[in-house]
Amino acid sequence: MTRPIVLASTSPFRRELLGRLQLPFSVDDPGTDETPVHGEFPEETALRLAQAKARAVAPRHPDALIIGSDQIAVCEGRVYGKPGNHEGAVRQLTELSGRMVNFFTGVSLLDAHSGRCQVRGIPTLVRFRHLELPEIERYLGREQAYNCAGSAKSEGLGISLLSTLEGSDPTALIGLPLIALCDMLRQEGLALP
Repeated sequence: MTRPIVLASTSPFRRELLGRLQLPFSVDDPGTDETPVHGEFPEETALRLAQAKARAVAPRHPDALIIGSDQIAVCEGRVYGKPGNHEGAVRQLTELSGRMVNFFTGVSLLDAHSGRCQVRGIPTLVRFRHLELPEIERYLGREQAYNCAGSAKSEGLGISLLSTLEGSDPTALIGLPLIALCDMLRQEGLALP
């Protein structure tokens, strides 16, 4: 019997990434409060939220394998969330110009039946080029990355804003580390090529 797979996310980016694995899955909104806990390191926040999202939908899917994921962008100890609008994106890109950012992605796979939960954290180090305001405005005029931490979509035109990218899992930067997730799914008995 094939286990149902549930993606605990409303992100269209994560949905598209999971679709690459050609496994049937459904999506459920975890409705999780993403407020960091006082004193929590950003990486701990991403790992905690990845698990919390999976656990939030587990009661509705008691026999499923549930995937949760969360990403935090950190530069010199400061967390950069989704900018939400043009002004916020301009501010973020101006501040991140020439700097190294850790896009840390937490991913969890919860077996809702047994309660077993695998969790991994995948860092992706990104250095932004030195960006002038006209470049930032041109970019945001073509690609409104207002729902992306760090205000740049590396899978799109945002790649032109970067000078280097270092990581072990290329889809982690987009929000769902598929190399890690495939390994986790195999550990739960799923056959992947």
